[in-house]
Amino acid sequence: MPVLDAATTQTRLPMAELCREVALAAAELAAGHIHSPERQALPLPEGGTLLSMPASAADIAIHKLVNVCPHNAGLGLATIHGVVSVYDAVSGVPQLLLDGPSVTARRTAAVSLLAIQTLLPQPPRHVALVGTGKQARAHAAALAETWPGLRVDIHSRSADSAATCCQQLAHLPLQLTPKVGRIDDGAEVVILLTTSRSPLYNEPARAGRLLIGTGAFRPDMAELGPTSIAGSQLFCDDVPGARHEAGDLIQAGVDWAQVHSLADALAGRIDPAAPKLFKSVGSAAWDLAAARCALAANQQEHRA
Repeated sequence: MPVLDAATTQTRLPMAELCREVALAAAELAAGHIHSPERQALPLPEGGTLLSMPASAADIAIHKLVNVCPHNAGLGLATIHGVVSVYDAVSGVPQLLLDGPSVTARRTAAVSLLAIQTLLPQPPRHVALVGTGKQARAHAAALAETWPGLRVDIHSRSADSAATCCQQLAHLPLQLTPKVGRIDDGAEVVILLTTSRSPLYNEPARAGRLLIGTGAFRPDMAELGPTSIAGSQLFCDDVPGARHEAGDLIQAGVDWAQVHSLADALAGRIDPAAPKLFKSVGSAAWDLAAARCALAANQQEHRA
């Protein structure tokens, strides 16, 4: 069974192909052809958490195991470690082992790109990323891969942090600008990528600006405020999961009957006049989509 490290896992997940696989998986999930139960969390020492996220389809099954260990920062280690194991669905034979954090970063960015391609009426020219961590870097790389030359503002509470992040991303074909404070009026897409416990963006929703929240994944977290949420048509990558995890929407007291799925958006069930807000909480179905992409790329690499 091939075991792919972080760098190789990333090369096996080209963004265009990954977006196509996620779109297919969204339709399969909505139709009940992908089974993806709620994630299970088990305690680890020192406040750590072991997260278990399986998914199965007719062709493959996957299991993502991720360890989140906040105390690792003091040990000089990454906070998150894990793997995605891939199996043939019929025989159960292991097919591939992927780096878990790389899969999460790439497929989360792919979901955001799908939201942009589906909910924005034209390709973006100006995007604001709020956050400077791994997800911000993964989103910048995905944007560069999809729309080279795009203007991307990197927002942080610290000017030094924003500038450092831009320097780290300087190799990408993007017009990068470090920012602190208010989002520029010209930004057509605002993507929030933090673990904030209080809203970072709460401007009135407006047509022509797509809001994407990816960082708040617990009920006590919130990046988007109630004013922005109340004025928007709401979409979410995984509505059942969001009911328990999307702190922004939970704290705003949304009517869940008015929250539409990624599959709804891809099927065109969109109000073209309404401002749009997309909430991403993640799903093992997107890990399965990434596994399909990696399997195909790995097989092509070996044929070559």
